[in-house]
Amino acid sequence: MIPNHMKTFLQERLPERTFQNRLIRDGDRRYLEFGPLDVDQLARLDIVVDKLGPSLVVCMWDEGADLPIGGYLVVDNLAMGRPSMGGIRMLPDISPAAIHNLARGMTLKNAAACLPYGGGKSGIVAGELSPADHTAVVRGFARLINRYTGIYLPGPDVGTNDADMKTVAIENGLDNALSKPVDMGGNRIDELGAAAGGCVVALHELLKEMPRLAGLPQFANLKVPAPSELDVLIQGFGAVGAHAARISQEMLPGSRVTGASDYLGYLYDRGGLPAGRLFQMWQEGGTVTRPYYQQQLAGSRGPTATKYATSADDLLRESAFCLIPAAPIANYLDTDSSTGPCMTTDRMGDWSVIVEGANTYSPDPARKAARARMERDVYRQRGVLIATDYLVNSGGVIYASQEHLIKTPGHLRIPEGMLGDRSAVDGWLDQHAADLAELAGHRLLAAEKYRDDAIRNNMRELIDLLVSDHDMLPCEAAERISIRRIYSRESDRTVVDIMDPIPTISAGSTVQEAAALLVGSNSTILAVINGNNELVGVVTEWDITRATAQDAPNDTRLSQIMTHEVITARTGDKYLDVIRKLEHHGISAMPVVGEDGPVLGKISASLLARRSLLRLLQSQEE
Repeated sequence: MIPNHMKTFLQERLPERTFQNRLIRDGDRRYLEFGPLDVDQLARLDIVVDKLGPSLVVCMWDEGADLPIGGYLVVDNLAMGRPSMGGIRMLPDISPAAIHNLARGMTLKNAAACLPYGGGKSGIVAGELSPADHTAVVRGFARLINRYTGIYLPGPDVGTNDADMKTVAIENGLDNALSKPVDMGGNRIDELGAAAGGCVVALHELLKEMPRLAGLPQFANLKVPAPSELDVLIQGFGAVGAHAARISQEMLPGSRVTGASDYLGYLYDRGGLPAGRLFQMWQEGGTVTRPYYQQQLAGSRGPTATKYATSADDLLRESAFCLIPAAPIANYLDTDSSTGPCMTTDRMGDWSVIVEGANTYSPDPARKAARARMERDVYRQRGVLIATDYLVNSGGVIYASQEHLIKTPGHLRIPEGMLGDRSAVDGWLDQHAADLAELAGHRLLAAEKYRDDAIRNNMRELIDLLVSDHDMLPCEAAERISIRRIYSRESDRTVVDIMDPIPTISAGSTVQEAAALLVGSNSTILAVINGNNELVGVVTEWDITRATAQDAPNDTRLSQIMTHEVITARTGDKYLDVIRKLEHHGISAMPVVGEDGPVLGKISASLLARRSLLRLLQSQEE
């Protein structure tokens, strides 16, 4: 059944005719699909189509399930490659717009990391569930997204974990889920702190690169400490924050974590908190601030250097060289208190760099404007460098990607007939445990090297851009890094990557036969060929209409009405060349021919609009 919140939301936003005309039925599964040309329908879902996407938005549910099973999928774009990659979020009030925001973040994150994957994200509409029901809902959702395995690779996100990805893999196959457990050859992303490690790598590289900012007036007094003199605040001592504390001690010996917060409050000690002890407490209990206070501070006699406060947000009033926002809060800082930030910039501490461990990006125009407003104050006026989230916290997706880049060998793939049978799959995994563990180790080594190289390169590019353009904001520099990689990948694609099949007909066929083929194939153009499959002309809907208007008999041969001088595209033509050719000749479609003359497909203006980042290509060329 469809979740109540989802049902109410869709009924309020979409007219009944949309359900009647667009609903796809596949057994008990139901799908509503919208593409980049469905501007009005997407606007009703609070999604604005722009030059990057989205490519596909899906609302889906299982009508026959005993439990409410449903949610959303957004494939933002596929310019960097297929499939898209992004996690499954599970929340009771998740919306298509929220999933689109996250998918856009994945587009930019994957591009910044030069990963050959588009940006995608999905969301399950569900609240607190028993363990059994949770697994059942994930299993049902896995069956829903099975339809999109060619364009979407799921991983864990808020509300889901590596065990849930095992459930997805049992349903859809090992290569159709990411961040799986080791017993499936996975990379233990949460256990190893892949995203946190990327943040620390970024900070390590920035210590070397930041002195180049001294030429900017706001950084005239910048003093970059040695790693042994570095102090760090961590907002959100959870999956990212806790590992960031641990890894910073390993990668930056002598550095100090002077402040840490969770939802129970914050701790601060200028001399440094016991990061190792806090990490252990987090592993054991999930929270650290109040338990540490109760165990170490409450019974102490006399003054103590360590401060505990119950207001977690007040950590951002403390000072340190680096702040790592790692709580699941996008709006951690703003100039305007009306937006509900954790802290306003007039009350923030004295920092030199912010390395964003949390996902903060949004394509929403209002949120982008607020972000720019904040950066104008924090970066330009206060001289605080901001390393944008998707440039630095991509360690998780990089680790996950290796599970797809390094393919599962044929002998280690779950037999097709076994998929969906958890008991049988568990037995099969036990039999192949050693080989799968070896595969996991191989993927881990590749992931660590890729992550470190990609994030260090991002930091160098970020500083390059900021130094070269004193008016540029860090958020603008970060977006430019990702978009120019997307543009480069997209502009390299050719007609053969997106062309559609074209119906063919012989020159001796009649007008009536051509009209029937146009209707039956739902095409606006036919390729007229000779006996050697060579193109001799084209017939369009307009040709048929004109012949009818001129009272041409139904048995009129196509050779009498077709266009003989045909404008064609070649398989190696670039997108912009094809667009210019369509515009120059005032046509909406043309056949694609091979080097030796055979007809291979067609290309059209509407196809380019649906399957390419047309506006991005045009804007970058301009």
